[in-house]
Amino acid sequence: MSRIGKAPIEIPAGVTVTVDKDNVVTVKGPKGTLTQNVNPDLEVKVEDGHLTVTRPSDDREHRAQHGLYRALIHNMIVGVSTGYRKEMELVGVGYRAAATGQVLELSLGYSHAIYIKLPPEVKVEAKSERNKNPLIILESDDKQLLGQVCAKIRSLRKPEPYKGKGIKFVGEIIRRKSGKSASAK
Repeated sequence: MSRIGKAPIEIPAGVTVTVDKDNVVTVKGPKGTLTQNVNPDLEVKVEDGHLTVTRPSDDREHRAQHGLYRALIHNMIVGVSTGYRKEMELVGVGYRAAATGQVLELSLGYSHAIYIKLPPEVKVEAKSERNKNPLIILESDDKQLLGQVCAKIRSLRKPEPYKGKGIKFVGEIIRRKSGKSASAK
């Protein structure tokens, strides 16, 4: 049986979870409101401050979706109560970031600046300090949307293995390669 699917989700104070007849789960909290359609075969129950997801059978499809929907609902509850935060670092000479409202302007060594319009659910902040790499800080209550935005920003200049230049997450370790001069001996 699915270990993730079996685990009940504790609903923190200030968060309300409702399940309507079409199996649409709505989570409201201090950071916002999120909704998720759940497979009609699965049953979602809210009782005594806990939420449980149960499946009708041990079919392969039901087992897979059991853990999936439990994890999605858990991410929604964490998102509306505490939120999610990602920090990205720009490594490279002349790489800069500036945020004005929901538009992020990036200078990544191309001949032009790159402008990205972010969805209204994502809050962006750009920090630049002397002798440190510029940082992009993204916050949202939707984990999936935040990850998608981060992936899009990272795809503009992925970290390369020789000098380590590019956009990476703070704390991410880039596997470095030695150049051709190291192997020429």
